[in-house]
Amino acid sequence: MRFELDDAIALLERTPATLQALLRDLPNAWTRGNEGGSTFSPFDVVGHLIHGERTDWMVRARIILEQGESRPFDRYDRFAQAKESAGRSLFVLLDEFATLRRENLAALRGLSLHATDLDRRGTHPVLGPVTLRQLLATWAVHDLTHLHQIARAMAHQYRSEVGPWDAYLGVLRCQGHSDPA
Repeated sequence: MRFELDDAIALLERTPATLQALLRDLPNAWTRGNEGGSTFSPFDVVGHLIHGERTDWMVRARIILEQGESRPFDRYDRFAQAKESAGRSLFVLLDEFATLRRENLAALRGLSLHATDLDRRGTHPVLGPVTLRQLLATWAVHDLTHLHQIARAMAHQYRSEVGPWDAYLGVLRCQGHSDPA
């Protein structure tokens, strides 16, 4: 499937409602549990998505459009949510994410991008040259990745409770990554 901005926006604007429907008012046992070790809980994922709304997607899109490859993106702190979300409720985080996403999508639409803009390049600090098209496609797939991660973390909470049905529940054995194309 080829990237289309309107299709990506259609997906991106649904993520807040999807998270609200899945997580709001659930007990902490569902929202604070992870898959072990330093993996993310659903609560952590929402905080991570908020941090991305503030510091990643639109910030980097503007860098590409205004400065191109001459100014590399700032490094992204994948774990910043630990401090930023401390002492806050999931209810508050879900609402904040919805607000930030709505604002960012309005800003994205306001850029009135043309097809040629999508091929403009920026510099990722690790990956090197990237296009605006790749950044925006990544934003959409990033949402899907974290929805998948939330489902895995939640399923993990009943991992030892499902008995022999675990053989039929792929979410309990999923490594969380697609095979390379």
